[in-house]
Amino acid sequence: MKKPPYDQRIARLLVLPLAQTPVTPNHITAMTLLLALGAACLFAQGDGRAADWGAGLFVLARFLDHLDGELARLKNAKSRFGYYFDYIAGALSYTALFAGIGIGLSDGALGGWALVLGAAGAASSILSLFINLDIDKQMELSDGQATGYPGYAGLELEDGIYLIAPIAWFGGLTPFFVLCGIGAAVYCLWSAWSLVKLRMG
Repeated sequence: MKKPPYDQRIARLLVLPLAQTPVTPNHITAMTLLLALGAACLFAQGDGRAADWGAGLFVLARFLDHLDGELARLKNAKSRFGYYFDYIAGALSYTALFAGIGIGLSDGALGGWALVLGAAGAASSILSLFINLDIDKQMELSDGQATGYPGYAGLELEDGIYLIAPIAWFGGLTPFFVLCGIGAAVYCLWSAWSLVKLRMG
């Protein structure tokens, strides 16, 4: 996309007050990971109210994830460690999300299939991490840039995760989880195919 997505543009404005503070991009990355892990723990409880809080917390974590890159650009603080840390934190966030929801829903209508979907989504998140790192290497983006998600009209594929909050609040977590589990696997396969095409030139 020629223009950054809407959430990244908002993050660019919100991060301005942090420019003259000791806060670093890695601080923000660590905070988003902790928030996502907390959300996963709430989902794993299998309680509707806890899941509602977990959904809101995870959406907050994923939005704040845009701040670290913007702060790095603002402070000219890009680093190889930050590049890998951001990738790993994102993958672990989604891995924990799928595992947490799978555990939380395993006593519901999905039964054992919730654990299967959770494991599939978690595995896809980890595999996508390594595939995207390899794509970056093939595209020579490892200087601090990273592979973006497919997008259109100011929205990215990843932005669909923001829907988890309103959907969970209105009782639609189970079907959304099913779609996300399938979607994570499809995205992983699409990323793998993109990598194969890059390697083939």
